[in-house]
Amino acid sequence: MPDRDLSRLRAVLTTFFALDGFVFAGWVVRIPDIKHQVHASAGSLGLALLGVSAGAVVTMTLTGRLCRRYGSHPVTVVCAVLLSLSVALPPLTRSAPALAAVLLVFGAAYGGINVAFNSAAVDLVAALRRPVMPSFHAAFSLGGMVGSGLGGLVAAHLSPARHLLALAVTGLLVTGVAGRALLRRKPPAPAHGHTAADRGRAGPAEDTHAGRAGSRGVVFVLGLVALCTAYGEGAMADWGALHFQQDLGASPGVAAAGYACFALAMTIGRLSGTALLERLGRTRTIVAGGCTAAAGMLLASLTPSVGAALLGFAVTGLGLANLFPVAVERAGALAGPSGVAVASTFGYGGMLLGPPAIGFMTDWLSLPAALTSVAVLAAVAAAIGLTTRRTAGR
Repeated sequence: MPDRDLSRLRAVLTTFFALDGFVFAGWVVRIPDIKHQVHASAGSLGLALLGVSAGAVVTMTLTGRLCRRYGSHPVTVVCAVLLSLSVALPPLTRSAPALAAVLLVFGAAYGGINVAFNSAAVDLVAALRRPVMPSFHAAFSLGGMVGSGLGGLVAAHLSPARHLLALAVTGLLVTGVAGRALLRRKPPAPAHGHTAADRGRAGPAEDTHAGRAGSRGVVFVLGLVALCTAYGEGAMADWGALHFQQDLGASPGVAAAGYACFALAMTIGRLSGTALLERLGRTRTIVAGGCTAAAGMLLASLTPSVGAALLGFAVTGLGLANLFPVAVERAGALAGPSGVAVASTFGYGGMLLGPPAIGFMTDWLSLPAALTSVAVLAAVAAAIGLTTRRTAGR
């Protein structure tokens, strides 16, 4: 594929990553309003939020198979349509169980699009022969920053129903334009001549060779890193605004700014991720990122100062920035869409664990104490990277 076509494909995929972050963040900043609307306690809200992660995890393996059969580009477009439609559903609920049901649908679309466009990005990274995966995730973070910032601005003027309906319409319009461009382009074949889907359809002989090379073990390890990272990202998204309002007495606008600081820091970290990976390699990037995120989250969760908490959110974002992209890219390079699905399933398994765990810990202890679990798992990710440096690749 000519370099010009690769650049255009990269721009289109970047648009979908940004849209995903924008829609998700728009939902996140309205969680406190939806909590009040459905009269949920911290524990029941955690169980309801479980629907997002449960829907994502259930559909990820299926999405990997759909990508192998139909291609990652069509699956990306279909999931983007479903994501845009489902984000308008939470304001229509009046109880925690009903909220959990619609979030299950939202989570299924969210998980599906993540496997699909990450699989497409893995093929493009291989064709470009540069570690540019963090740039796609930077677009997701940038979309999250814009979505949360706009959400904070309109929170006092628009009801959750009108706000999320506007998100749905925006998502459908962007998908209509970018989807046509994506469907006109086939996944590029990397230098060795096989796409991610081809690697996912490897025959028995190739599977045996991969087993001897330890690829399955590496994918498992990368999945654990993704789990620890996604737990932290989910906690910041689902509980960050509530922490600012409930524990620090911040206004809704400042609470939304907390997640915006986190998303901005992740964007900056991911925009510099390619240079960082080329300089440090995967292992040192994981170790440094995990340690940085642990320190930032301890500050964010334990300080009584709003300003210090905002700084902690930013430091946490910088630390977590490149862990998930590294894990997903490497898993996809080893095993195609199946590898992306495995790493993503582990990752969103972390999100599956996070909301109810933090909710129950909040009921038993406090929300600041519960948020320190993010620091613990970030440190675990760093330890995994350090202890498996010989098997997880440079």
